Amino acid sequence: MTDSPAGEGLRRSAQGLCARGLTLAAAGATLVQGATFRLRPGELVVLLGPNGAGKTSLLRGAIGLMPRLSGWARIDGQDTARMAPRHRARRLAYLPQNRPLAWSNPVRDVVALGRFSHGAALGRLRGTDRQAVERALAACDLERLAGRSTATLSGGERARVHCARAFAAEAPLLIADEPVAELDPHHQFRVMDLIRDFVHHGGGALAVLHDVALARRYADRLIWMKGGRIVADGPPAETLSVSRLAEIYAVRGRVEGDRVEMEGPL
Repeated sequence: MTDSPAGEGLRRSAQGLCARGLTLAAAGATLVQGATFRLRPGELVVLLGPNGAGKTSLLRGAIGLMPRLSGWARIDGQDTARMAPRHRARRLAYLPQNRPLAWSNPVRDVVALGRFSHGAALGRLRGTDRQAVERALAACDLERLAGRSTATLSGGERARVHCARAFAAEAPLLIADEPVAELDPHHQFRVMDLIRDFVHHGGGALAVLHDVALARRYADRLIWMKGGRIVADGPPAETLSVSRLAEIYAVRGRVEGDRVEMEGPL
């Protein structure tokens, strides 16, 4: 991976993202109940929980992409649900769970999509927009692939393209829903290293992961969800335990220092 920092050129966020009492529902079912959390600049927070725990709904509700029954969420004091999409995109970059590329384009053009919130036009990047795209390509080690069609890339390379697109916005916050899904261990580490580097240079990142050991390795804080509720929020050393694995995932596990092992269902 290149030494170019993903966070170079990053605008700082004074307060980050704060959500309080979020309750979300769809089709008559409550998906998230009374969720409260905070994402501050300079920290990498990992959201953990079983399938159906409400993780994606919590992310979408917190950033204003899903209606709320109650509660609020703000970025630097501004309600995310009332922010214009372009303004919101300048404050946070969002990597959704499903990230299809609808058609084949050169890598550089896909990364340049991250500058649309700044008014950039595809194929006519100039000044700060071009510099931001080049920084993102360098940070994600994609310079030699910049002219390649995305249709020719491996899964790991496409994952780095999506990260670069998010980084190109140079927003102070990154919200990533399963950014390492379907990647082999090597590429999982590479993507998480990119997110860690983004945080090291002043950004704040919230990512959904299913690999508890990977979360333990990278996270400053862990948020644990089950049944639509946040049941714990704190540093790995304080919230990751054998009893927590049993409570959240109904599995027997072993936690020894930095090592986490799943041993089977209860």
